Amino acid sequence: MLTDTIIEDSRWQTVDLATLAETAARKTLTQLDLDPTVFEIAILACDDTRIAELNTEFRDKPTPTNVLSWPSDERASDIDGARPEKPVLPMDAELGDIAISYDTCAREAQSANKPLTEHTTHLIIHGVLHLLGYDHIRDLDATLMEQTEVLILGTLGVDTPY
Repeated sequence: MLTDTIIEDSRWQTVDLATLAETAARKTLTQLDLDPTVFEIAILACDDTRIAELNTEFRDKPTPTNVLSWPSDERASDIDGARPEKPVLPMDAELGDIAISYDTCAREAQSANKPLTEHTTHLIIHGVLHLLGYDHIRDLDATLMEQTEVLILGTLGVDTPY
């Protein structure tokens, strides 16, 4: 298994997050020509209280958010809009960790009138891309990340979130 999902909030079981995360993460790596059988990602399925604690601790932002990512290594390109460096095996086999909040995801899905499964799939892809060095701080990087997300979502039959 590529993903190891730890369910802290049992509401995530209603959408079978473990399977959703595995599918989204595998599709992301495959689309980027990376072999999903040689990598590992840990996923924490939590609630707003827990993700707010993590957001405070790691980003000094005392509010809940939908998804957080902790890459095992810095892979981002110095050039705005350029693809990040691919992980180097065997040392980069563990790509990093992702936390995702049920409360925020459910609220955002409802607000956007989208199925929770589709929104969650998007956020897992988003988190995996962060682990791989993609970001959305600089404009061209954001464009590259969004285009990559839309491409991967399309292969899963999910409409663009943008």
